[in-house]
Amino acid sequence: MANYYTDHPELEFHLHHPLMKRVVELKENFYADKESFDDAPVDYDDAIENYKRVLDITGDVAANIIAPNSESVDLEGPHLENGRMIYASKTVENLDATRKAGLWGVSMPRRYGGLNLPNVTFSMLSEIISAADAGFQNIWSLQSCIDTLYEFGSEEQRQRFIPRICAGETMSMDLTEPDAGSDLQRVMLKATYSEEEGCWLLNGVKRFITNGDSDIHLVLARSEEGTKDGRGLSMFIYDKRQGGVDVRHIEHKLGIHGSPTCELTYKNARAELCGSTRLGLIKYVMALMNGARLGIAAQSTGLSQEAYNEALAYAKERAQFGQKIIQFPAVYDMLSRMKAKLDAGRSLLYQTARYVDIYKALEDIERQRKLTPEEKQELKKYQRLADAFTPIAKGMNSEYANQNAYDAISIHGGSGFIMEYKCQRLYRDARIFSIYEGTTQLQVVAAIRYITNGTYLNVIKEMLEANVSEDLRPLKVRVEKMVELYEQAINYVKEANNQEVHDFLGRRLYDMTAEIVMSLLILDDATRAPELFQKSANVYVRMAEENVLGKVHYIKNFIEEDLPNFRAAKQEIEE
Repeated sequence: MANYYTDHPELEFHLHHPLMKRVVELKENFYADKESFDDAPVDYDDAIENYKRVLDITGDVAANIIAPNSESVDLEGPHLENGRMIYASKTVENLDATRKAGLWGVSMPRRYGGLNLPNVTFSMLSEIISAADAGFQNIWSLQSCIDTLYEFGSEEQRQRFIPRICAGETMSMDLTEPDAGSDLQRVMLKATYSEEEGCWLLNGVKRFITNGDSDIHLVLARSEEGTKDGRGLSMFIYDKRQGGVDVRHIEHKLGIHGSPTCELTYKNARAELCGSTRLGLIKYVMALMNGARLGIAAQSTGLSQEAYNEALAYAKERAQFGQKIIQFPAVYDMLSRMKAKLDAGRSLLYQTARYVDIYKALEDIERQRKLTPEEKQELKKYQRLADAFTPIAKGMNSEYANQNAYDAISIHGGSGFIMEYKCQRLYRDARIFSIYEGTTQLQVVAAIRYITNGTYLNVIKEMLEANVSEDLRPLKVRVEKMVELYEQAINYVKEANNQEVHDFLGRRLYDMTAEIVMSLLILDDATRAPELFQKSANVYVRMAEENVLGKVHYIKNFIEEDLPNFRAAKQEIEE
């Protein structure tokens, strides 16, 4: 019987990374729960075995329930009845199956009914479910919104809402509006405190809300009358049981049909404040979005895996000119690049998840006791790394998912354009990944300061100090040369001393950064597990070298030759 976890040993490999010992002991608060909860692990090995059991259950549900339901969900989709969103019938089956399997509240502490799993494991669960149906992964993974309520809500709010999510109720984050997409400072949904009602009342419209008719919503609204920027926004908790919010429209989308994207109308909807006023955008949404971006990276990796699986299976079966098409260089080159992008992107995803786990666990411990000076330094270090790595993990994995889905159709040839083949659905589903929760261009904006201030370069140089196996040393030499050129490119851009040029070339610097980081990560993976990753390391490093050389050449020539033309063209446009 198929299992989307055990069928891919690369996942288990990432459970045994050297940093996982620190991740687990912090997440388990040095195994303090073993005294109060029978299912709590007693040590590191016990915790890893527990994670494997949950992953195995998820792999079974994904392969044998969610994946078989995916075609029906794609065709039916959700629909609107009397102001309410109704899931596709097979989505209801998926929800029921994941609830019975206990796959809700996975990141929450056991005292609220959660599984207390680290972000690494949550990301693996997301990847597995996305491989089965990326649209359903959206619904299921939005349970991670509860992390924001856990971090910033009151204890009374935690006790009321977290057990409901652990029991399988759904969530949404209601941020965007018709006139406020990426620019959330323009949010105008109005929040007014009613002395008579003893609560906040929300009025206005939200648009493009994933899973918008969920049970519990986190809502960004304007609480400070007369303000027009992010300082007037607060975060609110809306409970569907209170009423006051209707679904006005469900979007008809290109892909992820099972995931309802709703337009909502708020009419005196009763809500309660989460945290403090005025911090909704500048603090709480930033935390919410970073978690969501890591979720999209996991979603992208899962779909990349499925696209590769479909392409590989077809190439092994399809014969042309007297041989299987997998024997053709053009096809096996494409397949090897798909696999290399998948393996390197996955390594970046789980490295980022480990960074997030360490600093989030230390923050949680800090709520109970003072951190030692060493722990405070550790928290700052991994928070900085998580902030730097999240935009490249989201951006690159979402782009790779699009590329792999595109290549899967190419390998299928004309059949890939026929609706009966899965690869067309993967292609449609993947397109949104590089758009929602911040386009790739916005990920560049988030990452660029870490490029110019040397954060990535320092990390890269530290990674270069790691030993690789004898077979991989020639590849490491290639990466070392890439790093030299990368540093030159950064200096070229900084020395131009022109913000618009800096912004114009930012995407090339971003791509180089991610490709070099992933080259070093895949070399480390291949050193520790050559049977899984050595082929991908050979392909990925050469592919990265090809890209880095081209981008450095472009940047150097742009600065030396094209900058005057760029300025002249800009002046002409302005005139």
